[in-house]
Amino acid sequence: MAASGPDSPSDFPAVRQTVVEVRGGIEGAPGPDLVAEEVPVAMVYNGISHAVMMASPCDLEDFALGFSLTEGILDRPDQLFQLDVVTVEDGISIEMHIAGERFARLREQRRNMTGRTGCGLCGTESLAHAVRAIPRVPVHRVPGDDLVQEALRNLRNHQPLQKQTGATHGAAWCDSQGRIGLAREDVGRHNALDKLIGARIREHGDTAFDDGFALISSRASFEMVQKSASVGIPCLVAVSAATALAVREARKAGMTLIGFARPGRHVIYHRGGGQPSEECEDE
Repeated sequence: MAASGPDSPSDFPAVRQTVVEVRGGIEGAPGPDLVAEEVPVAMVYNGISHAVMMASPCDLEDFALGFSLTEGILDRPDQLFQLDVVTVEDGISIEMHIAGERFARLREQRRNMTGRTGCGLCGTESLAHAVRAIPRVPVHRVPGDDLVQEALRNLRNHQPLQKQTGATHGAAWCDSQGRIGLAREDVGRHNALDKLIGARIREHGDTAFDDGFALISSRASFEMVQKSASVGIPCLVAVSAATALAVREARKAGMTLIGFARPGRHVIYHRGGGQPSEECEDE
């Protein structure tokens, strides 16, 4: 039996029901449970498959646009001319028609990347491709502690798949008052952020990330910082820790990076604001 999810192709619902047996301190008995679906999703540009990502089969148009921008395949959303989500025998194919100059650049890169939910670099051909130059984010106000905590308190209310299955990550955009305006979910943390980015840009264009911050339910790895900076997200708040490379990248970008966001406390790894940081080495 299948349960539908937000914007899911009918052949691949985001949640499915299965029979489980619960053990451990209680009497075991078979019963139904809901599990998150995970589907191969091919990113196809001008007829050429570029990447296959394991993802939740929902909000895929958002995912395709966000991925294309944060991976540097597109510079601007208007370079994506057409997008079709097609169910195929082994998964889902997202067929995109992009500007000729962007496709030519993509072919020159000769990158054949197979993505997994826990890794954002599988198949990267060189070290230069692994850690790209990071852009500086706009001048911004660092969110107050109360705003971070307000957003954190409400995050679970915007994670219906996580409530059902306990298996998905969330990414949310929070306004200047700490209110969550939009959230996306996926079995992969990178995918959830890409979906959020695509959704915001589709709806708000150039003003998508003005005056607010992104909140993610995962750790703050350097890929999450890179993806955020690539579209101008000025502040990233993570429920779990940041890595050392993520902190260094946030400093280069002038980004505010906050982690270990838990009820009543959080850690500011770097206070941005748009001014160049003199803290270029590990403290």
